[in-house]
Order: sequence, then C-alpha cells, then structure tokens
Amino acid sequence: MAYEFLLPDVGEGIQEGEIVKLHVKEGDKIEEFDTFLEVQTDKAVVEVPSPVTGTVRELKIKEGDVVPTHSLIAIIDAEGEEPAAEEKAEAPQAEEPKQADQPAAEKTQTAVNAGAARKGNVLAMPSVRKLARELGVDITQVKGTGKHGRILAEDVKSFASGEKVAKPTVQPQEEPKAAAAPATAKTAIETTGTEERIPLRGIRRTIAKRMVESKHTAPHVTIMDEVDATELIALRKWGKTIAEERNIKLTYLPFIIKAVIAALRQFPTLNASIDDEKEEIIIKNYYHIGLAAATDNGLLVPVLRDADRKSIFELAEEIADKATRARSMKLDASELKGSTFTISNIGGFGGQFFTPVINYPEVAILGVGTIKEKPVVHNGEIAIRPQMFVSLSFDHRLIDGDVAARFLSRVKQLLESPNLLMMEMR
Repeated sequence: MAYEFLLPDVGEGIQEGEIVKLHVKEGDKIEEFDTFLEVQTDKAVVEVPSPVTGTVRELKIKEGDVVPTHSLIAIIDAEGEEPAAEEKAEAPQAEEPKQADQPAAEKTQTAVNAGAARKGNVLAMPSVRKLARELGVDITQVKGTGKHGRILAEDVKSFASGEKVAKPTVQPQEEPKAAAAPATAKTAIETTGTEERIPLRGIRRTIAKRMVESKHTAPHVTIMDEVDATELIALRKWGKTIAEERNIKLTYLPFIIKAVIAALRQFPTLNASIDDEKEEIIIKNYYHIGLAAATDNGLLVPVLRDADRKSIFELAEEIADKATRARSMKLDASELKGSTFTISNIGGFGGQFFTPVINYPEVAILGVGTIKEKPVVHNGEIAIRPQMFVSLSFDHRLIDGDVAARFLSRVKQLLESPNLLMMEMR
C-alpha cells in the first residue's frame, strides 16, 4: 500500500524548509529511520528520516525547493499502509466521509496552498505576520506572490498602501505611443560583460530574512570605544602556555565573554528581550552567549550555554569545538538557539569599528574589532599602546543611551584591568 510522506515539523514552529539534499530517488528501496532528505531551516540543516520501510514510488519535491511543513513530499509503497490520495480518489464511496475527517496535516501540498488563505492557515514567516499586525493588515486577505503562495513583506506593504494585486492592463492603442517614444541618454542603458544569478537559498537566505527582521523591528543605535589591551595581552600570553600544555587554544574571546557577563549582571536590561505581543520585557537571569561564526555557507551563531559557570579554559575549549563544527555544518539545531546576548568578532579579519546587527529578539550585540598599536595619551604622555576596538549596537526601545554607554564603559574597565575581571568572576 502507498504511504503519503509529509514534510514533518522539525521544531520551533518552523513553517517551511529548503530541500538541500535528497538521499533517495524514485524506485529506491529505503528502510525505516534511514535518512530520506536534508532540509535547511532557519536554524540549521536537519536530517529527516523515512517514517516507513518500502520503495519510493514518487517524489513530489526536488533539491532547492522551499516546501511548507505538512506538505506532501513523497509517496512510498509500504506494506500495510493506507492508499495514496490518487488511489483514494478512485473509490467514490470513500470521497465524502474522508473530506470531513481528513486532518490538515494530511492534505496534499496543492490543498494546503489553495486553502491556506481561506482557512487562516496563512503561509508567511513570523516577521511578515508581525509586520502585518503593525500595519493593521488582515493577513488572510493578502495574496501571496512568493513560492507556493507564500506572503512576502512586499505583499503586506502593498496591501497596506492600498495597491491592487491585479494591475490594469495597458490599452492596445497606448502601446504604439510607448514604443515610439525616443530613447534619451538617461533611459538608454549600455551593458557590457556578463551577469551571474545565484538563487538566494540556505543559510544566506535565512541571514537575509533575519537581518531585515532585526532592522525592521528594533531601532538600532551603535556606540563605539577603544580598549587599552596592554594588560589583557600580557595575561593571555601567560595563560597561553598553560593552555597549550592542555591542548587548548586560548584566544581573547573567553576573557571578553567573562567581561560581558560581569557587565550584564550590573546592567540586566541588556540581557533581555521584548515580547511584542504581550508587551512585556523579559529579563534573563541566565547567560547564554552567542558567538557569530563565519563559515563558507554564511554566518552561524553557536551558543555557549551558562557561560557564567564555565572557566576561561572551558570556554576556550567550547569555542574551538563549536567553531570547527560550525564550519563543517555539524552543529545541532539546539546549539544555535536560545542565546541571550551575542558577540561578533571581526578582529581576525582586520576590521576595527563596525555596526553589528542585533541578533533579534535579543536587545544588544557587542562587536569586537582587531587589536592595533596606535599613539594614545597614557599617564599624561604620548605612548604607543595596543588598542582593541569595540562597538555596541542596542535596541533603543528598551536601552537608553546612557545605560548602553555605562555598560560599554564597564566592559572596557574589566578588559583593561583583567585582575579586576578575575575578582568579578563567580
């Protein structure tokens, strides 16, 4: 009998996923729990196992497709399963009762797409739904122009501004006039060379959506400062020898994390989020630090959970491990969620000041630049000192400028006086 395989919900309320790899083709035999495909969600690449043992009769999707959850992705011939939708259609006596009893999760992809707007099961990302609420738009009335009828932010904005989906067609007699209009220097565009079009997919697509959501939702303000890293460099140099004996790579990041946590304890509103629907501020009394990590596939943010309870060496080991697994796409989805504050470090690439984008729904992010020797005034004299460049972006809905400035000053104080930092550790 035929089994209808629907794309499962891989967690966190994900409504769609991109098919990045199929492990089977039509006609293949597959065992229950064998990997059927890999799907890219907003968080990570997730392996989806086969729910049954059987033969793949038909694939409804291909690599690169963006598919809503609970959509029909394959039909598998498996012993003892119910007939597929097309087989049921041949039995007239089964049609009417099945129509009423069939749960939404068992509908085919066509039925899901066709009925989504009518039933309120709208296919749209959370950021788009939020935009609709802010603009006072009933999202069920919006016609989606995205793949599978997905509603895009542009659709909501067009609806809110009163634009019609169906635009009036040009009258036949108007066309010759348009064609006869002489080209001017401004309208004539000369193109040389070639273009390459690459589908916006995978992690890059997720990054694009997250950046837009963050910038649209949180009013960003960024402040910057310089940290005299002389004593921090000396401490790290001393600790590096001990770390090497334990096969640990000791960078500056563990010290920065500890300084940030100490400052967050003093300024708890930076370790928070805003529940927009309930209009509540959520103060986090735990410290899960996200680290923005550059990979060949895009930016990932692995999370160091309970970083306040770990030693400098423990943090160094975890940072190295998660950075390695991030680059090879081996991180589990659970390791990429739940951060309360994020640090983005571009120092290794030579960058100095920058304006990092908040890892929404967090309310602040610290950007760390390179350490560079430069002339500064030290003890009333001009001296060459190593300076670390830091940038703090914050959500101005919750964080006032004076609070952000005092937080960054506290981080600076702890990094410039690592002995004081050691005293603050718990």
